[in-house]
Amino acid sequence: MAEPARDLTHDFDPREPETFTSAHALYQDMRSRCPVARSETYDGGFWALFRYEDVKHVLETPAVFTTSVQNTVPRFAFTGRRPPLHFDPPEHTAYRRVINRFFTRGKMAALEPRVREFAGGLLQPLIDAGRGDIAVDYAQKFPAHVFAAFFNLPTGLAELIKEISAEYVAAIQIVDTDNVVRLSRRLYEIAQAVIDERREHPMDPGEDLTSALMAAEYEGEPLPADMVLGCVRQLLVTGMVAPSVFIGTMFVHLSGDPELAGLLRRDPARIAAAVEEFLRLYGPYRGMARTAREDVVIGGRLIRAGEPIALVYTSANRDERVFPDGERFRFDRPDLARHLAFGAGVHTCPGAPLARIMLVTTLEEALARTRSFEVSGEIAMARWAEWGTNSVPMRFEGHA
Repeated sequence: MAEPARDLTHDFDPREPETFTSAHALYQDMRSRCPVARSETYDGGFWALFRYEDVKHVLETPAVFTTSVQNTVPRFAFTGRRPPLHFDPPEHTAYRRVINRFFTRGKMAALEPRVREFAGGLLQPLIDAGRGDIAVDYAQKFPAHVFAAFFNLPTGLAELIKEISAEYVAAIQIVDTDNVVRLSRRLYEIAQAVIDERREHPMDPGEDLTSALMAAEYEGEPLPADMVLGCVRQLLVTGMVAPSVFIGTMFVHLSGDPELAGLLRRDPARIAAAVEEFLRLYGPYRGMARTAREDVVIGGRLIRAGEPIALVYTSANRDERVFPDGERFRFDRPDLARHLAFGAGVHTCPGAPLARIMLVTTLEEALARTRSFEVSGEIAMARWAEWGTNSVPMRFEGHA
C-alpha cells in the first residue's frame, strides 16, 4: 500500500483580495484539483477541505475531530472556553439542551411579528430615499434589533454588542491578536453584566435564555458559573455575524436576476424555498474548523494529530458531486436539505430557525415594498473566515 502524501505545500492563500465571484471560482477549481489543501498562513498553517463528503465526515466524527482545541481558522479563542461550540459530546449536551428549547416552532412563531416589524422599519427609509447600502444600513443593524428581542435586552445594548462584534471580527480577519483579546474581554464584560442583571432582577427561565442557563443543572449540579458566562458570551455574538454578511448577497443575486425577483414578487410563497437555495449558494462560513485527535488520511494526504482543519462550507455546498449544476441557482433541488450552511452533526447551528425567519422576512418585506432594486456601486467583500458582503450600495424603486 502506498504511503500517504505528507507534502506541506502552500496550495492557496485565504488572505487574497476577493470579488463577489472570485472565491467560488477558486473553490470550484480546488474541488477538482486539490480538494484537501494546505495553506501556510495563520500561525503555522492549516488544512482545508473543499469537498462536501470530506467536510461532512469531519463534522459527524467528533471522536476523531475535536472542536475543543481549535474550532476556527484563524484561531481566536484566547480568552476562555465557550460552550457549547468549544465542547465535544457529552460535555456540550447540557448547554445545547437548554439552548434548543428557545428555538422551538412556538417560540419562533411568537417572535416573528417583531422580526417583521424590525425589517420593515429599517428597510422603508432606504426605499423612501431611493438609495442606500443594504449591507451597512440594513444587514449590519437588523440582527441587533432581533437579538435584543430574543435575549430580552435593551436595543441600545444589543447595538453595542453588534458594534463590538464587528470590530472583533475585523481584528480576527487581520490576525490582530491584541485587539481580538481586548474586544473579547469587553464582550465577556457585557455578558457578565447581563448575568448580573438577571441575578438582580430574575426572569422566567422558560422565557429568557440567560436565566435558563443560570437555572440549569447537569448531573444534579448547577452549570459552572464560568461556563454559563462563556455560553452567554458565545450566544450574544455568534448570531450577529452571519446575517450581517449574508443578507447583502441575496440582494446582489436578485439584482442580477430580475426575472427571479419578479417571480418572487408575484408568488411570495416561494421566497422560503429561494432563501434555502441562497443559503446553499452563499453560505457565509468557510473557516469553521476541527482539530485531528490522531493522525488521519483524507484524500490521500496525511494530517497529523493536533493540526487544524478548516471546513469550507462555502465550497462544500456547491460540490457538483452532491448538488448537480452547483454553481447555479435552482428551485426545488431534491437534495437541497443536505446543504451545510448551518453545519452538521452535534454542532449544527441551533439558531437556524431564527436565521431563516430573519432572511425570509427580509425578502418578503423588501420585495413587497419595491417595484425593483439594483446594485448601484462597488461591492465590498468580507474576508476569511466569513464569506459575504460588507457593503452593497443599491437603488430602490418603491411603489408610486
